[in-house]
Amino acid sequence: VAVMAVSKPLSRFWENYADHVRECAARVSEPVLFLKPSTAYVRNLHHELELGVVMGKRCRAAPESAAMDYVGGYALCLDMTARDVQDECKKKGLPWTLAKSFTASCPVSAFVPKEKIPDPHNLKLWLKVNGELRQEGETSSMIFSIPYIISYVSKIITLEEGDIILTGTPKGVGPVKENDEIEAGIHGLVEKPEL
Repeated sequence: VAVMAVSKPLSRFWENYADHVRECAARVSEPVLFLKPSTAYVRNLHHELELGVVMGKRCRAAPESAAMDYVGGYALCLDMTARDVQDECKKKGLPWTLAKSFTASCPVSAFVPKEKIPDPHNLKLWLKVNGELRQEGETSSMIFSIPYIISYVSKIITLEEGDIILTGTPKGVGPVKENDEIEAGIHGLVEKPEL
């Protein structure tokens, strides 16, 4: 699978799947947003499979009802996380930049045009490490819908064409180590890409 070369930062949502929220023993009342720099594309490292929403045009303060008009397509993304660093940042009340935004911390699959995914809220994502199924989740389980996420983010920052919003990870995040083989896909659409 080709890796998408995008020179824009990613907008990333934390804890948008109810099962993952329970897994982390967290409470969510509004989205938690953080950015990953473009150098993050591609210690105690954990995988987090996410659906990436690729913006098709510039978007500022989009109403939720029109938000999908700004979508160009989708991509599978891995939000690689230095979990030990993130845990320390959480304890100190610090931003997660060091844990989430290091070089090559976000492999991105090839772009999938939105016409090939008529309902992004009805997808089943999966991830395997060394052939073992680690993550499997349905986008219908997201707490915040894609239109809501786009509207929310675009009220805070202007989204540009090519920007990618990661929509959160389903349950099953876990550690990986050097030389592990990670495969991920969308059932019925993208099968067995190596990220």
